[in-house]
Amino acid sequence: MDASIKPFHLQIPDAQLADLRRRLEMVRWPEAATAPGWTQGVPLAAAKALHAHWLERYDWRRCEAQLNACGQFQTEIDGLNIHFLHVRSRHEGALPLLLTHGWPGSVVEFLKIVKPLTDPESHGGEARDAFHLVIPSLPGYGFSDKPAAAGWGVERIAAAWIELMRRLGYSRYVAQGGDWGSAVTSAMATAAPPELAGIHLNMVLAFPDAEDMASLTQAEQQGLADMARFTETGSAYSALQGTRPQTLGYGLTDSPVGQAMWIYEKFAEWCDNGDEPGSVLSFDDMLDNIMLYWLPGTAASSGRLYWESLRSFSAGPLDLPVACSIFPKELMRPSRRFAARKYSNLIHWGEPAAGGHFAAFEQPEIFVTEIRAAFRQLPA
Repeated sequence: MDASIKPFHLQIPDAQLADLRRRLEMVRWPEAATAPGWTQGVPLAAAKALHAHWLERYDWRRCEAQLNACGQFQTEIDGLNIHFLHVRSRHEGALPLLLTHGWPGSVVEFLKIVKPLTDPESHGGEARDAFHLVIPSLPGYGFSDKPAAAGWGVERIAAAWIELMRRLGYSRYVAQGGDWGSAVTSAMATAAPPELAGIHLNMVLAFPDAEDMASLTQAEQQGLADMARFTETGSAYSALQGTRPQTLGYGLTDSPVGQAMWIYEKFAEWCDNGDEPGSVLSFDDMLDNIMLYWLPGTAASSGRLYWESLRSFSAGPLDLPVACSIFPKELMRPSRRFAARKYSNLIHWGEPAAGGHFAAFEQPEIFVTEIRAAFRQLPA
């Protein structure tokens, strides 16, 4: 295995972008839904609006330049080339922070927080708030390699991330994640490498016991009701990717509109947007992220993580320092007392006023405030 770290310069061939345009121009639309709003999925008018922006106004080269400006790299770990952003702060004493995305996210989710975290003094913080950032693409996502054989579940990814941080020379660091990033970060904490000083999660899986159920607060009742509603009406994507990712992949890999709407629906439903999709994340924001699925053709390989690890998503009790931020539109919103039983060293519990499942993408300033508050609790 080649353990070297190689610069990665992203430059999608013009021919690939021309192929995308041709496919967008040849789109074949279904009829409109027979129920109002988003109850049957992305409404036809909303789909056409996103499509029109993609075809007529969207500029991929802008996003490509932004990613290249961050500093992109690849390194081979356990047989796969792992793509990652590595952005060092000018403050040499900055705390290294590993950020892990989930589905249907990507490293794009974190672009808005790169400068505030690496250069806090220019963004309302202090030098002590500086972080060096490592932002990898999950295997089978973005520009990381796609596993060619089964076995790349969250525990193996966690081991790869631990190796990545050692390879980068970080002897003490922290880690953060939401969605699958939460599962991977928790698996890292379970492995407890000596270099890992603490973690932050913005998707927390912690459940009430029988005693809790007898004395639920109003907020706890609402959180459980919302989770039950999501399970009943909003989780079909998870069951499909967890059982038939290959079949799903044919259609999404062949149709850019199909791939886009598969993801657009989640941005619309999981963001804290006041039922106005596009009010928090712009079309450019969403398409930047969608392009990291379309260009490398990762519909099947990204969905396959559900097949690998859906039944082992939630880690067990953790003794490592854990910080949690529960955003008001998150899919799962446990109370602090549920989480405190699972995390014996709970160093921070935040309940921000705004934000949803894609917290760093939707509310970068609030997310940065939570990260700063969380890791200030660690001993120097």
